Amino acid sequence: MPLAFDSESHGRIAFGFFNIETDLLLLEELFFFARSFCEAAVTLVRSPAELVTLEGWRIGRRQIGNLHGAIAGQDLSGFIGETYRRYPFPLRPEGFRQNPDGEQTAQEMRELVGRFGRAEPLSLARTGGEVQIAEYRFTQQAFSELLAYVEQGGYPRWRDERRPGYVERMMRALGQSVPHSEAP
Repeated sequence: MPLAFDSESHGRIAFGFFNIETDLLLLEELFFFARSFCEAAVTLVRSPAELVTLEGWRIGRRQIGNLHGAIAGQDLSGFIGETYRRYPFPLRPEGFRQNPDGEQTAQEMRELVGRFGRAEPLSLARTGGEVQIAEYRFTQQAFSELLAYVEQGGYPRWRDERRPGYVERMMRALGQSVPHSEAP
């Protein structure tokens, strides 16, 4: 489930996984895969590169859908609704865990997100003490909180506390330096 994070450019923003069966992340109206995000973050943090590009999509607000309505099964409109039509919210609370194999739905999600939005290469850039994802600017601390969210599997955390390989590689590459956030 996406959580609220502080940005320098847009105030409080929504960031995170929005369905437990896919590894797509949302950042307001932007969507990108967690694997691409982790790999881009490592490149940005560990190399002299100040700009990395990752595959992404932009969906207009009205086409995104209603997350809470989709979770409840009451509003399956838009991209999020269609995702929940295919992958409904679990009936039992213990089933609410982020699937560490969520990237297996990547091709299906690429096709689906393409029906609702437009492909857009997203920049991940380092400028001074800030990190920018497309037009969203974050302090280094706030960006670390985004990485920590992905590392723990967001809220509700990874199923069986098993992180995907790309998250493990990110943590090793960053020297396990990402602070753990306390998700509710």
